[in-house]
Amino acid sequence: MRGSVLPQAPDTALAIGRPRTNVFKSVSRSLGAVFSVARRDPYAAVGLVIYAGFALIAIFADQLIHNDPLEILFTPDYDLARNLPPSQDFWLGTTYSGRDIYSQLIMGTRSALIVGLTAALCVVAIGTVIGLISGYFRGWVDTLLMRIADIALGVPFLPFVIVLAAFLQPSQWNVVIGIALLLWPNSARVIRAQVMSLRERAFVEAARVTGAGPWRILFIHVAPNVLALSFLYASVAVGWAILTEASISFLGFGPSDTVSWGYMLQDAYASQALGRGQYYWFVPPGLCIIAIVVAGFFISRGYEEILFPKLKA
Repeated sequence: MRGSVLPQAPDTALAIGRPRTNVFKSVSRSLGAVFSVARRDPYAAVGLVIYAGFALIAIFADQLIHNDPLEILFTPDYDLARNLPPSQDFWLGTTYSGRDIYSQLIMGTRSALIVGLTAALCVVAIGTVIGLISGYFRGWVDTLLMRIADIALGVPFLPFVIVLAAFLQPSQWNVVIGIALLLWPNSARVIRAQVMSLRERAFVEAARVTGAGPWRILFIHVAPNVLALSFLYASVAVGWAILTEASISFLGFGPSDTVSWGYMLQDAYASQALGRGQYYWFVPPGLCIIAIVVAGFFISRGYEEILFPKLKA
Protein backbone atom coordinates (compact mmCIF):
# COMPACT_ATOMS: atom_id res chain seq x y z
CA MET A 1 0.00 0.00 0.00
CA ARG A 2 2.86 2.37 0.72
CA GLY A 3 4.15 1.81 -2.78
CA SER A 4 0.79 1.80 -4.55
CA VAL A 5 0.15 4.41 -7.21
CA LEU A 6 -3.32 5.60 -8.13
CA PRO A 7 -4.20 8.16 -10.80
CA GLN A 8 -3.95 11.69 -9.54
CA ALA A 9 -7.07 13.80 -9.25
CA PRO A 10 -9.53 11.20 -10.58
CA ASP A 11 -12.89 12.70 -11.41
CA THR A 12 -14.88 10.62 -8.96
CA ALA A 13 -17.70 13.11 -8.77
CA LEU A 14 -18.43 12.56 -12.46
CA ALA A 15 -17.74 8.85 -12.37
CA ILE A 16 -20.14 8.21 -9.50
CA GLY A 17 -22.79 10.76 -10.19
CA ARG A 18 -23.81 14.33 -9.46
CA PRO A 19 -22.04 16.34 -6.73
CA ARG A 20 -23.17 15.26 -3.28
CA THR A 21 -23.80 17.50 -0.30
CA ASN A 22 -24.85 14.98 2.35
CA VAL A 23 -22.17 12.96 4.09
CA PHE A 24 -24.50 10.24 5.35
CA LYS A 25 -26.11 9.73 1.95
CA SER A 26 -22.66 9.66 0.38
CA VAL A 27 -21.51 6.98 2.83
CA SER A 28 -24.57 4.84 2.11
CA ARG A 29 -24.12 5.26 -1.64
CA SER A 30 -20.44 4.38 -1.42
CA LEU A 31 -21.28 1.26 0.55
CA GLY A 32 -24.03 0.45 -1.93
CA ALA A 33 -21.52 0.82 -4.75
CA VAL A 34 -19.54 -2.06 -3.25
CA PHE A 35 -22.52 -4.39 -3.61
CA SER A 36 -23.27 -2.97 -7.05
CA VAL A 37 -19.80 -3.70 -8.37
CA ALA A 38 -19.89 -7.13 -6.71
CA ARG A 39 -22.84 -8.03 -8.93
CA ARG A 40 -20.88 -7.08 -12.04
CA ASP A 41 -17.34 -8.09 -11.14
CA PRO A 42 -16.78 -11.73 -10.10
CA TYR A 43 -13.51 -10.86 -8.38
CA ALA A 44 -15.20 -8.24 -6.22
CA ALA A 45 -17.97 -10.71 -5.44
CA VAL A 46 -15.42 -13.27 -4.28
CA GLY A 47 -13.70 -10.66 -2.12
CA LEU A 48 -16.98 -9.59 -0.55
CA VAL A 49 -17.93 -13.20 0.21
CA ILE A 50 -14.54 -13.80 1.85
CA TYR A 51 -14.89 -10.67 3.99
CA ALA A 52 -18.44 -11.63 4.95
CA GLY A 53 -17.34 -15.15 5.87
CA PHE A 54 -14.55 -13.92 8.11
CA ALA A 55 -16.88 -11.35 9.67
CA LEU A 56 -19.41 -14.05 10.58
CA ILE A 57 -16.67 -16.21 12.07
CA ALA A 58 -15.42 -13.27 14.14
CA ILE A 59 -18.91 -12.41 15.39
CA PHE A 60 -19.80 -15.95 16.41
CA ALA A 61 -16.30 -17.01 17.46
CA ASP A 62 -17.36 -17.76 21.04
CA GLN A 63 -20.00 -20.19 19.79
CA LEU A 64 -17.70 -21.87 17.28
CA ILE A 65 -14.74 -22.75 19.49
CA HIS A 66 -14.45 -25.93 21.55
CA ASN A 67 -11.88 -24.78 24.10
CA ASP A 68 -10.21 -21.67 25.39
CA PRO A 69 -7.47 -20.98 22.79
CA LEU A 70 -4.86 -20.43 25.53
CA GLU A 71 -5.95 -23.28 27.79
CA ILE A 72 -3.48 -26.15 28.22
CA LEU A 73 -5.38 -29.37 27.56
CA PHE A 74 -4.92 -32.89 28.83
CA THR A 75 -5.97 -36.30 27.57
CA PRO A 76 -8.37 -38.56 29.53
CA ASP A 77 -5.24 -40.26 30.89
CA TYR A 78 -4.09 -36.91 32.31
CA ASP A 79 -1.23 -36.68 29.84
CA LEU A 80 -0.46 -33.35 28.20
CA ALA A 81 -2.38 -33.15 24.90
CA ARG A 82 0.78 -32.22 23.02
CA ASN A 83 1.21 -32.35 19.22
CA LEU A 84 -1.96 -34.36 18.69
CA PRO A 85 -3.04 -34.74 15.04
CA PRO A 86 -6.49 -33.61 13.85
CA SER A 87 -9.26 -35.70 15.37
CA GLN A 88 -12.91 -35.53 16.35
CA ASP A 89 -11.98 -33.79 19.60
CA PHE A 90 -9.35 -31.48 18.10
CA TRP A 91 -10.27 -30.64 14.51
CA LEU A 92 -6.86 -29.13 13.70
CA GLY A 93 -4.86 -30.96 16.34
CA THR A 94 -3.01 -29.39 19.25
CA THR A 95 0.14 -27.34 19.69
CA TYR A 96 3.39 -28.33 21.37
CA SER A 97 2.05 -26.71 24.55
CA GLY A 98 -1.22 -28.65 24.38
CA ARG A 99 -3.52 -25.91 23.08
CA ASP A 100 -6.36 -26.37 20.59
CA ILE A 101 -5.28 -25.10 17.15
CA TYR A 102 -8.83 -24.85 15.80
CA SER A 103 -9.92 -22.60 18.68
CA GLN A 104 -6.87 -20.43 18.14
CA LEU A 105 -7.64 -20.08 14.45
CA ILE A 106 -11.24 -19.01 15.12
CA MET A 107 -10.37 -16.51 17.85
CA GLY A 108 -7.48 -15.27 15.72
CA THR A 109 -10.04 -14.27 13.11
CA ARG A 110 -11.68 -11.92 15.58
CA SER A 111 -8.33 -10.41 16.57
CA ALA A 112 -7.34 -9.97 12.93
CA LEU A 113 -10.54 -8.17 11.97
CA ILE A 114 -10.43 -5.91 15.03
CA VAL A 115 -6.91 -4.81 14.12
CA GLY A 116 -7.64 -4.61 10.39
CA LEU A 117 -10.86 -2.62 10.61
CA THR A 118 -9.62 -0.29 13.36
CA ALA A 119 -6.34 0.44 11.58
CA ALA A 120 -8.09 0.95 8.23
CA LEU A 121 -10.57 3.35 9.83
CA CYS A 122 -7.76 5.35 11.45
CA VAL A 123 -5.66 5.45 8.27
CA VAL A 124 -8.57 6.53 6.09
CA ALA A 125 -9.88 9.07 8.62
CA ILE A 126 -6.49 10.75 9.01
CA GLY A 127 -5.75 10.64 5.29
CA THR A 128 -9.17 11.99 4.34
CA VAL A 129 -9.12 14.89 6.81
CA ILE A 130 -5.57 15.92 5.93
CA GLY A 131 -6.26 15.56 2.22
CA LEU A 132 -9.38 17.71 2.52
CA ILE A 133 -7.66 20.48 4.48
CA SER A 134 -4.51 20.45 2.36
CA GLY A 135 -6.32 20.46 -0.96
CA TYR A 136 -8.88 23.11 -0.06
CA PHE A 137 -6.79 25.71 1.79
CA ARG A 138 -3.57 25.21 -0.20
CA GLY A 139 -0.79 27.73 0.48
CA TRP A 140 1.34 27.26 3.59
CA VAL A 141 -1.19 24.81 5.05
CA ASP A 142 -0.81 22.54 2.04
CA THR A 143 2.98 22.85 2.12
CA LEU A 144 3.20 22.02 5.83
CA LEU A 145 0.89 19.00 5.65
CA MET A 146 2.56 17.58 2.55
CA ARG A 147 6.02 17.91 4.13
CA ILE A 148 4.71 15.95 7.11
CA ALA A 149 3.42 13.37 4.64
CA ASP A 150 6.87 13.20 3.02
CA ILE A 151 8.44 12.55 6.42
CA ALA A 152 5.93 9.79 7.17
CA LEU A 153 6.60 8.18 3.80
CA GLY A 154 10.34 8.30 4.42
CA VAL A 155 10.17 6.39 7.71
CA PRO A 156 10.75 2.61 7.25
CA PHE A 157 7.36 1.18 8.07
CA LEU A 158 7.98 -2.26 9.58
CA PRO A 159 11.06 -1.24 11.63
CA PHE A 160 9.10 1.72 13.01
CA VAL A 161 6.21 -0.47 14.13
CA ILE A 162 8.64 -2.99 15.64
CA VAL A 163 10.43 -0.26 17.61
CA LEU A 164 7.10 1.15 18.75
CA ALA A 165 5.95 -2.27 19.91
CA ALA A 166 9.29 -2.92 21.62
CA PHE A 167 9.37 0.32 23.60
CA LEU A 168 5.70 0.26 24.52
CA GLN A 169 3.90 -2.64 26.14
CA PRO A 170 3.19 -5.26 23.44
CA SER A 171 -0.38 -4.70 22.33
CA GLN A 172 -2.46 -4.90 19.19
CA TRP A 173 -3.36 -1.25 19.70
CA ASN A 174 0.29 -0.24 19.45
CA VAL A 175 0.35 -1.90 16.04
CA VAL A 176 -2.77 0.05 15.09
CA ILE A 177 -1.10 3.29 16.20
CA GLY A 178 2.00 2.53 14.14
CA ILE A 179 -0.06 1.76 11.06
CA ALA A 180 -2.17 4.91 11.48
CA LEU A 181 0.90 7.13 11.89
CA LEU A 182 2.64 6.01 8.70
CA LEU A 183 0.08 4.77 6.18
CA TRP A 184 -2.16 7.83 5.84
CA PRO A 185 -0.04 9.83 3.32
CA ASN A 186 -1.04 7.74 0.29
CA SER A 187 -4.75 8.37 0.71
CA ALA A 188 -4.12 11.99 1.75
CA ARG A 189 -2.21 12.77 -1.45
CA VAL A 190 -4.86 11.37 -3.78
CA ILE A 191 -7.74 12.97 -1.87
CA ARG A 192 -5.85 16.29 -1.84
CA ALA A 193 -5.56 16.18 -5.62
CA GLN A 194 -9.27 15.47 -5.95
CA VAL A 195 -10.18 18.30 -3.58
CA MET A 196 -8.02 20.76 -5.53
CA SER A 197 -10.16 19.93 -8.55
CA LEU A 198 -13.48 20.03 -6.70
CA ARG A 199 -12.86 23.41 -5.05
CA GLU A 200 -13.13 25.08 -8.47
CA ARG A 201 -16.47 23.46 -9.32
CA ALA A 202 -19.66 25.47 -9.71
CA PHE A 203 -21.41 23.94 -6.71
CA VAL A 204 -18.56 25.05 -4.44
CA GLU A 205 -18.66 28.57 -5.87
CA ALA A 206 -22.42 28.60 -5.32
CA ALA A 207 -21.92 27.65 -1.68
CA ARG A 208 -19.45 30.51 -1.26
CA VAL A 209 -21.91 32.96 -2.79
CA THR A 210 -24.61 31.91 -0.32
CA GLY A 211 -22.26 32.79 2.54
CA ALA A 212 -21.13 29.33 3.60
CA GLY A 213 -17.87 29.33 5.53
CA PRO A 214 -14.79 27.39 4.39
CA TRP A 215 -15.21 24.60 6.96
CA ARG A 216 -18.86 24.11 6.08
CA ILE A 217 -18.00 24.00 2.39
CA LEU A 218 -15.17 21.58 3.05
CA PHE A 219 -17.04 19.02 5.15
CA ILE A 220 -20.61 19.46 3.87
CA HIS A 221 -20.10 20.08 0.15
CA VAL A 222 -16.64 18.74 -0.74
CA ALA A 223 -16.13 15.79 1.63
CA PRO A 224 -19.08 13.69 0.34
CA ASN A 225 -17.51 13.70 -3.11
CA VAL A 226 -14.22 12.14 -1.98
CA LEU A 227 -15.57 9.45 0.36
CA ALA A 228 -15.56 6.96 -2.50
CA LEU A 229 -11.77 7.26 -2.63
CA SER A 230 -11.66 6.73 1.12
CA PHE A 231 -13.58 3.47 0.80
CA LEU A 232 -11.21 2.34 -1.93
CA TYR A 233 -8.21 2.80 0.35
CA ALA A 234 -10.04 1.25 3.30
CA SER A 235 -10.62 -2.00 1.42
CA VAL A 236 -6.87 -2.34 0.84
CA ALA A 237 -5.84 -1.03 4.27
CA VAL A 238 -7.73 -3.80 6.10
CA GLY A 239 -5.63 -6.54 4.54
CA TRP A 240 -2.42 -4.54 4.88
CA ALA A 241 -3.06 -3.95 8.59
CA ILE A 242 -3.76 -7.64 9.21
CA LEU A 243 -0.59 -8.61 7.35
CA THR A 244 1.42 -6.10 9.39
CA GLU A 245 0.02 -7.36 12.70
CA ALA A 246 0.82 -10.93 11.69
CA SER A 247 4.38 -9.91 10.81
CA ILE A 248 4.88 -8.17 14.16
CA SER A 249 3.49 -11.14 16.09
CA PHE A 250 5.57 -13.60 14.07
CA LEU A 251 8.71 -11.66 14.95
CA GLY A 252 7.81 -11.97 18.63
CA PHE A 253 6.77 -8.37 19.33
CA GLY A 254 3.05 -9.06 19.62
CA PRO A 255 1.05 -9.55 22.83
CA SER A 256 1.46 -13.00 24.36
CA ASP A 257 -2.00 -12.99 25.93
CA THR A 258 -3.92 -12.43 22.69
CA VAL A 259 -4.27 -15.10 20.03
CA SER A 260 -3.80 -13.97 16.45
CA TRP A 261 -2.79 -15.60 13.19
CA GLY A 262 0.69 -14.16 13.55
CA TYR A 263 0.89 -15.54 17.08
CA MET A 264 0.00 -18.99 15.72
CA LEU A 265 2.69 -18.81 13.05
CA GLN A 266 5.30 -17.67 15.57
CA ASP A 267 4.34 -20.46 17.97
CA ALA A 268 4.49 -23.03 15.18
CA TYR A 269 7.90 -21.77 14.04
CA ALA A 270 9.32 -21.79 17.58
CA SER A 271 8.02 -25.33 18.10
CA GLN A 272 9.55 -26.56 14.81
CA ALA A 273 6.17 -27.53 13.39
CA LEU A 274 7.55 -27.58 9.85
CA GLY A 275 10.21 -30.10 10.77
CA ARG A 276 7.62 -32.23 12.51
CA GLY A 277 5.35 -32.14 9.47
CA GLN A 278 2.54 -30.43 11.39
CA TYR A 279 1.13 -28.62 8.39
CA TYR A 280 -2.29 -28.47 10.02
CA TRP A 281 -0.76 -26.02 12.52
CA PHE A 282 0.77 -23.29 10.34
CA VAL A 283 -0.96 -23.70 6.97
CA PRO A 284 -4.50 -22.63 8.08
CA PRO A 285 -3.48 -19.25 9.57
CA GLY A 286 -1.22 -18.61 6.59
CA LEU A 287 -4.08 -19.30 4.18
CA CYS A 288 -6.38 -17.03 6.20
CA ILE A 289 -3.92 -14.14 5.96
CA ILE A 290 -3.53 -14.67 2.21
CA ALA A 291 -7.29 -14.92 1.72
CA ILE A 292 -8.13 -11.69 3.52
CA VAL A 293 -5.37 -9.72 1.77
CA VAL A 294 -6.48 -11.02 -1.62
CA ALA A 295 -10.12 -10.27 -0.75
CA GLY A 296 -9.25 -6.63 -0.11
CA PHE A 297 -7.42 -6.45 -3.43
CA PHE A 298 -10.38 -7.99 -5.27
CA ILE A 299 -12.84 -5.52 -3.76
CA SER A 300 -10.60 -2.54 -4.52
CA ARG A 301 -10.13 -3.83 -8.07
CA GLY A 302 -13.85 -3.87 -8.70
CA TYR A 303 -14.48 -0.63 -6.83
CA GLU A 304 -11.80 1.07 -8.91
CA GLU A 305 -13.89 0.47 -12.02
CA ILE A 306 -16.54 2.78 -10.61
CA LEU A 307 -14.06 5.51 -9.68
CA PHE A 308 -11.94 5.28 -12.83
CA PRO A 309 -14.20 3.93 -15.61
CA LYS A 310 -11.77 5.08 -18.31
CA LEU A 311 -9.07 2.76 -16.97
CA LYS A 312 -11.22 -0.28 -17.73
CA ALA A 313 -10.95 0.45 -21.41
